[in-house]
Amino acid sequence: MHNSRKRCISTIARRLDSLGALTRGQRQTGGNGIFEAKDNLESNYAEHALYELFRQIYQGRFFEVPLGTFEQMTGLSLTSHEGGMKIDLPPLRQFLNRLLALRIDMQNVIFERFELLLSQQIEVAIAAGVYEMGVETLRAERFTVESQEAVYTHAQTGSVTNYLKVERTQKNNIRTAEEMLEFASMYQGKLMVNTKSGHAAVSIPTHSIYDADGGVVPRVLLVRPQKETRIPVKDLESSTWQQVSIDAFAAAWSIEIDALPKFTTDYLHLMTGILLPIWKILPQQNSRVFRLQTSDGKKILGRVVNAHDIQTVREQLGLRNQVLSPEELVKLVLNERYTQQLPGGITLRRSFVANEPRIELVNAISLAERLLAVGCFTEIINWQKRVFIPVSDKAPAILAAVIEILG
Repeated sequence: MHNSRKRCISTIARRLDSLGALTRGQRQTGGNGIFEAKDNLESNYAEHALYELFRQIYQGRFFEVPLGTFEQMTGLSLTSHEGGMKIDLPPLRQFLNRLLALRIDMQNVIFERFELLLSQQIEVAIAAGVYEMGVETLRAERFTVESQEAVYTHAQTGSVTNYLKVERTQKNNIRTAEEMLEFASMYQGKLMVNTKSGHAAVSIPTHSIYDADGGVVPRVLLVRPQKETRIPVKDLESSTWQQVSIDAFAAAWSIEIDALPKFTTDYLHLMTGILLPIWKILPQQNSRVFRLQTSDGKKILGRVVNAHDIQTVREQLGLRNQVLSPEELVKLVLNERYTQQLPGGITLRRSFVANEPRIELVNAISLAERLLAVGCFTEIINWQKRVFIPVSDKAPAILAAVIEILG
């Protein structure tokens, strides 16, 4: 029993590993992604997933595992004396222990459904930006405090709340073509190149989702040098991604990673010190607390405020000077669909033209000549003239000049 239990736990750990990458945004291996982080398997997400699993069994929606069979095999009762579904359902630990006593094939069937429901919970939470993991240590090559301002002083104790703008330098996690070939062989991956863009990717099977009618939609995970996306198999088949030879893949992947920067710099907005008095001002949907250590060895514990929200938070705290630099604005607009109201009723936003992301200045046509003079360009699309900032390393400087004009 002991060996079979260890084997099952390592299978679970290995499977949950892919979720570990999803939950932490890191590529960790050996089961230390989600399984060993106690707060994960015993998290609300796992509890919700287990509740959903029990509900599917109880309602007869998990065809391979009828209610009677499940109750008999595991000795866990889901039915109350009144004949409805129990309110006090078996807890997660008990469920996992009973699961380990079943035949391996049955363990796999039940655990696969549990894993699917858990990963859906987590995916939805991450997409909504509300994924909670308790206090987590932020890691980077370098953290440097760029500015610090006191935003609140507690009258009785003299304790201070500070707003810190921290520059973060991270080493880009760039995997070589050799590492990707090994990754592909471990996960039954296919080597792909996009015939339109020349980009490379490894496609591996991932968990399916249910469509509105309850049908299963098989998907693949497309692993690119800088990002991972899950797409339905039928979308991949009708796209410009094609399976290629090892040599063609290795060449395309190497060209792509050689052009990538080795480090990325961005900014974190942190609220530190006594937080309770200003907690209501801080965005409610993402209340995670982080630890980090600056390059000069100073340890900081605080709430990270999303760049989307920092402008509002600063205004509510009475800090009115402009906080986002043109560099940050360009990154946010392109990578996080951030929109910023500029003076004169003009909106800075990301638009797609022929599937390419652009930085657009909306309602700026009356100022077109002055904007063209600082490096913007115009284009007529569907008989309408529109103003854009070129997507290049000159974008921040051009944006700074635009802000100056709008003043």
